[in-house]
Amino acid sequence: MRNTFHLKTLTVAVAALSITSIASAAGLDRSGQDVTAFLQDGTYAEAVYTYIDADVTGNDVSGNKIGDIAESYDFFRYGVKADVNDTFSVGILYDEPFGAAADYSGENNFVDASGEGTNVEVRTESITAIVGAKFGENKNFQVYGGPVAQRVQADVKLRGAAYSAANGYTTHISTDQEYGYIAGVAYSKPEIALKAALTYRSEIKHTANAAEIYPVVDSGLIPASAISALGLSSSRSSSIDITTPESVNFDFQTGINPTTLATAKVRWVPWSDFAIVPSLYNGVSQLSYGPDGLPLVSYDEDQWVVELGLAKRLAPALAVSGTVGWDSGAGNPVTSLGPTEGYYSAGLGAKYNVTENWAISAGGKYLWLGDADGQVPTGDTVANFENNDGFVLGVKVSYQAL
Repeated sequence: MRNTFHLKTLTVAVAALSITSIASAAGLDRSGQDVTAFLQDGTYAEAVYTYIDADVTGNDVSGNKIGDIAESYDFFRYGVKADVNDTFSVGILYDEPFGAAADYSGENNFVDASGEGTNVEVRTESITAIVGAKFGENKNFQVYGGPVAQRVQADVKLRGAAYSAANGYTTHISTDQEYGYIAGVAYSKPEIALKAALTYRSEIKHTANAAEIYPVVDSGLIPASAISALGLSSSRSSSIDITTPESVNFDFQTGINPTTLATAKVRWVPWSDFAIVPSLYNGVSQLSYGPDGLPLVSYDEDQWVVELGLAKRLAPALAVSGTVGWDSGAGNPVTSLGPTEGYYSAGLGAKYNVTENWAISAGGKYLWLGDADGQVPTGDTVANFENNDGFVLGVKVSYQAL
């Protein structure tokens, strides 16, 4: 039957919102590491483009206004899945799971005397290969897993009086490809469009190169004996260990009636275990903060994301969907390089079957960002960010053959 949604594949009606369903604000989370492309029936492929723009403004502790620091951010996601037979399936997923983009400007404590502002940009890329096996009398259960390859790149510039002696610090971090794994279990009941999946992604340990510049070392403010004892210099290129966090995703859907689908997503990421600790930055901080020094970036709390949705088929080839969501954030105060405490969200989307197999989806989400106090690595609160918001837009092209 052409241009029609079947109950057992009504999940495609919600595809419009899976574009933007988990565009997270806590920590460095971005894509939500969605695996639902692999859970689709039959042969399936998708290409997704997501654009994020937020308005994050506030005031520093001196009362200076901080203009919008959140740079627009976009990324792609791809997925391909095929059934080898009625038992085994294979798939490949690409996404950009973690990232950050912030840039300070104007006249405030995050901009130095020359007018150069604090800036951060983080990018990651992940490729996941998955093999799944169905079992049970009606093949209702499935286990799946496979390797994950990942790269990380980060650039950080600390500028202005907010960072005290760290004003002028710069680092560029880039990693080679490192590996982790994914594992999950799913249950389906096609006659009521029920699907439930629990997916675990391992942490991935990276040994990266960090090229650092720290002007304070040559400023005369640090005694020569301390510089010698700790082996400090104003520039250093050395290795750094960064571990991107593990995560757990739960995806659920069920048909309410032949034209309506309910969905739920839950995600957990232990950002409290994450830290970026460049050796030169940490070495200088040991002068004032003891042998352990300070991390450049860290978080106090774990992230939880919950999202509920409904999808409704309006016509044989057209479906719409809506979601509401909540992101807990990763603590408050939080790093001044990403000063929001989670969000509440509302989203809308639509999907149109162009042919029996090809479809296009579009969706959008509005974010009410949580108020946060921005802090520097020393733990000092240096700014306050309130009444901020943002939006996410996405477009998906998909192919499915049952």
